[in-house]
Amino acid sequence: MKRYAMAVLAALSSSWLGAQSLVGEPEFIRVQREALASQRAEVMAVYQEEAKACWRKFAVNACLSEARQIRRSALEPLRQQDLLLNAQERQWRTEQRDLRLQGKQTSQPTAP
Repeated sequence: MKRYAMAVLAALSSSWLGAQSLVGEPEFIRVQREALASQRAEVMAVYQEEAKACWRKFAVNACLSEARQIRRSALEPLRQQDLLLNAQERQWRTEQRDLRLQGKQTSQPTAP
């Protein structure tokens, strides 16, 4: 369970790296997604270890249930960060689309 606690703390203490100030930078979003994926993989690896350990105990179902609950609580902050990144990516795509449309409008001559 100590590894789970460490995984939860790692997930919670992961900084948002100024996500609000760097809205829409594709490189920033890519880096954040990679960081979230590695944190998610770490949490899942710890869960797999705990699940294996549960099978050595007498009360397997209770142990597995507790491990799942800890996994869900560790993954929830990562899910929230992922939702924030999705919103930032949508905003960036909207800005890019608006810039393309503005460029098309200014380059087309008006017909009389």
